[in-house]
Amino acid sequence: MNCWDLLGIEPTGDAEAIRQAYERQLKFASEEEARALAQAYREATGGRPPEASSPPRAEVAPVEAVAAKGEEQPDDSAGETLSAEETQVVREVAIQVKALMNDNYRQQDVAVWKAILCEPPADRMPVRREIARLLESQIRPLAENGALTNPVARFLGDWFEWFSLHDLEVEQDPRSYPEVEMVNGGADNGEPADQPPQMVNFWPAVIGWIVGLIILATLFGGMGGG
Repeated sequence: MNCWDLLGIEPTGDAEAIRQAYERQLKFASEEEARALAQAYREATGGRPPEASSPPRAEVAPVEAVAAKGEEQPDDSAGETLSAEETQVVREVAIQVKALMNDNYRQQDVAVWKAILCEPPADRMPVRREIARLLESQIRPLAENGALTNPVARFLGDWFEWFSLHDLEVEQDPRSYPEVEMVNGGADNGEPADQPPQMVNFWPAVIGWIVGLIILATLFGGMGGG
């Protein structure tokens, strides 16, 4: 993965575009990823990255609120042509999402998806639909097949209007939970997992012990009488 993949933009000599991409990625990067982003910035510009001011992450409006807001006005965005800026945003978001899909841990975090997709102007309906068109063949099958968590799949279904994901129930892959076999105690081998405890009959041992005592008492009694 080169510096442009990490920054989420296409190769460019625009220092301001590189700085904006660096700061955008830095907002939801871990400490290790922040170091990688700083190195990517140096490779892209030849200079030091700007000092991180750690701005608070902007609150992302709930998908339901955005959808409700869109319902207040007639939606004529289907035939709207994207501006040059919006087209660039679509390309940058697509690159970021593709980079995200290479990280098995972060791709399961719905907050990371919201940070990428809900930041203006990527939240405008024409931009959202163009992003959905570009990513649908790659992302939607993964969500439908359970490769993404339920929160991520439902968010993508609401955000991109992929209605098949709205009521999706992803089954857990049993291969991811080997401890289940240990808890079941071999239930997968045809043995019942829950068996009632076996009752042990102690009466033969008790009777034998009593008979032994009687015999010993008789023997010692006979010896004392003699």
